[in-house]
Amino acid sequence: MASVFGYQSSEVDWCEDNYKMTEKIAEFYNTVSSVSFFIFSPLMMYLLHPYAQERTQAVHLVWILIMVVGIFSAYYHMTLSYLGQLLDEIAILWVLAVGYALWFPQIHFPAFIKSRSHFVWLIFIGSTFSTLLSFAKPVINAYALNSVTLHILYVLSLEIRKCNNRKIHRLAYVTVSWWAVAISCWISDRLFCGFWKKINFCYLHSFWHILISVSVAHATALFAYIDAQYEIPQCKPEVRYWPNNSWKLSLPYLAIQTREEPHKFC
Repeated sequence: MASVFGYQSSEVDWCEDNYKMTEKIAEFYNTVSSVSFFIFSPLMMYLLHPYAQERTQAVHLVWILIMVVGIFSAYYHMTLSYLGQLLDEIAILWVLAVGYALWFPQIHFPAFIKSRSHFVWLIFIGSTFSTLLSFAKPVINAYALNSVTLHILYVLSLEIRKCNNRKIHRLAYVTVSWWAVAISCWISDRLFCGFWKKINFCYLHSFWHILISVSVAHATALFAYIDAQYEIPQCKPEVRYWPNNSWKLSLPYLAIQTREEPHKFC
């Protein structure tokens, strides 16, 4: 059991040189960059609070779990332990599970699912089963979790086709672009480490942490908008940007305004 907690007991060792900055932290930059999860989470919880009040407070659970991901990510890269790897990947799994349970459009439910409560139970059972399977071969967990994104992109494409709002099209494009850059860093660090070591630039996984945090922030605003159109038609959702709508680099969030008549979808 001691080996599960032991330093470098994980099967995965990222490209960054180990113990280069301090003998207490295996991957210094990968550990420090995990702080990005704590920067975006409280801010997005604040920005999405009006939407959460109207829809469900469970929206905040997504960002609480993302902070849990940040804790386990820092622990994992600090120790490169088997336990740290498992905790990091299981936390990501449950972020995806809660996101699916909250925001997956009911119109795309399988025919045998009759309500969102049934869908939530299906997600819970499936995620619990996947959590148990994670212990069998943890090295493939990260690839499996990233592949889920392909289904998310497919559902997003179906929804965007229905929408003629250029602002939402732009948000979708920017969201996917941030994700594409982030996943490119993850894959490149994992598969082409030899090249990055030759040029003494082994920090792409730390870039992944920051870029995926930005991507998730955009994605939550986008799916919150789509969800608001289906689930709370009495609201008039509008995507705005913090701290300023005119800034090129800013965070999207969903502003809502209750009104008597339902808002037409897109």
